[in-house]
Order: sequence, then structure tokens, then C-alpha cells
Amino acid sequence: MAQSRRVNTPPLRSPDAPDPTAGFVVTVLLIVNDIGRSRDFYARVFDGKVVRDGTPAMIRIANTWLILNVGGGPTDDKPDVTASPPSSERVLTAALNFRVADIRACYELWKSRGARFLTEPKDHKGEIRCYIADPDGHLIEVGQATESIT
Repeated sequence: MAQSRRVNTPPLRSPDAPDPTAGFVVTVLLIVNDIGRSRDFYARVFDGKVVRDGTPAMIRIANTWLILNVGGGPTDDKPDVTASPPSSERVLTAALNFRVADIRACYELWKSRGARFLTEPKDHKGEIRCYIADPDGHLIEVGQATESIT
């Protein structure tokens, strides 16, 4: 039987900011067309806490921090990179993945808060899943395991 390792979350200077006193935390950056519209979507649908309003905006959703910023051209630390929102929700290049305990309850709650699901939850081998498209076309996979992963 495989042994499980306990991973400790690093201590934070503030419970609402990804600012560790040791180690590191992971945040997610989304390039969006309209920061206010996206901020409102993530705060409303997922009960996110707006930690920083402005450009960029930062929202804490459960144990994740989401940074929302507009696109732009190259900078001195990324000289050949242009940031832009997805050109289409029909082309998946990345997705947020929300693992949930009760997909039906989340589907109903988040739909009532304005989330646009591509389909109802579908049963696949080992999980039930569905997708939400945010206002810019970023996809959010919502999944519930139906088999143990250990």
C-alpha cells in the first residue's frame, strides 16, 4: 500500500494573500478582456473574496488565489511574449479544475449564480464532470471523483 505524504501549506503573512513567510504558494493568472466583469463573475459564482481590486485584481476562491489582468505586449522580463485572453472557448489551451464533493449541488448553486455550463454533469469513467465558460471563454472543469484515486 502506498504511503501518503502530508503536505503542509506554508505560513502566510495574511490569510487572504498568497504571501508566504516560507516556502511557496501557487496562484493562477487569467488574462481577461474586462477585469471588473471577470472579478464579479468569480466573486459571485464561486463566492470568491476580492483581495485586491484594480489592475490586476486578485480573488481568493477556497484555497486558491486567482489573478485577473488585461493583456499586453512584451515586457523586459518576457521579451517575446504577448498576453491575451482566449480567442475562442472552443479551443482549450488551459482550464481551471475545481474538484468538488457534490457536483449536483455545485451545478445547481453555480448555475443559479449565473454560471453558463456547456452541459449538465456527465458520468465518465472514474468521475462525473462538466464545464463552465467564464465571460472571456476560459473553461472551468467541475469534477467529482466516483472512484478512489489512492
